[in-house]
Amino acid sequence: MQVTENLGELRAIRKSMEGTFGLIPTMGALHAGHGSLVIQARKECRHVGVSIFVNPTQFGPGEDIANYPRTIQRDLDFLRSLDVDVVWTPPAESLYPPGFQTWITVEDASAPLEGESRPGHFRGVATIVAKLLNVFTPDRAYFGQKDAQQVVVLKRMAQDLNFPVELVVCPTVRETDGLALSSRNAYLSIAERQAAAVLYRALCAAKKLFDCGERDAEALRAAMRSEIQSEQLAHAHYISAADPDTLCELQQVGTAVLLSLAVRIGKARLIDNFLLGSANNAACD
Repeated sequence: MQVTENLGELRAIRKSMEGTFGLIPTMGALHAGHGSLVIQARKECRHVGVSIFVNPTQFGPGEDIANYPRTIQRDLDFLRSLDVDVVWTPPAESLYPPGFQTWITVEDASAPLEGESRPGHFRGVATIVAKLLNVFTPDRAYFGQKDAQQVVVLKRMAQDLNFPVELVVCPTVRETDGLALSSRNAYLSIAERQAAAVLYRALCAAKKLFDCGERDAEALRAAMRSEIQSEQLAHAHYISAADPDTLCELQQVGTAVLLSLAVRIGKARLIDNFLLGSANNAACD
């Protein structure tokens, strides 16, 4: 596995690699969810690359960039065990040099949900991913379904800007109690970690209604809301039943619905979602 901080060296390494190339962009603090993306890329591509970069432009005022977990040596050992070919760990100044002023904004898809709660977040995400696609020139880029809105935003960006890349969305990886794996889970105390399973229970409550034929979107939102309110340590930022493509809130569900929520538990702001209907990838025990 080749590891470099240098942009020129990365370009040279990438140029030497023939055949299909898969990219997994990350901010480090890697876990089995990231590992599942690497494993999928390894199955589908001749070469696999990973970026590790805590992107400052997707953090808003008062957010946790200073305390975001950084475990670079453990991350590199983990990626080496998964047979990754190349890892780029760039310094911030190589991606955002002095005078940087060029940004990518995906207008409508960035506005609701996370976009409303975290203004400017998706501008930072779209810009950094565009830069990574430009540098790595992958055939495929791999993302997790847990970040459902990010997937919608990046698919729109890739389509609108004619990036010659396939975005591959992989299922959310969960703990045994259903909590979606996230680097931010490290912020949770023992009691908060137990409480965090409420996100999965809320999604399952709405899915149960959906599976029984409920198509009133507000009824699905109400089921999630009731479950979250039952947990004293949980405070909802938003609860959504939206169109999976536009992210507009639904009144009546047609063929598919994206159930999503963001919940504050202690210092951690956790997100999760189920995609139900024609592209159903959610299952409850």
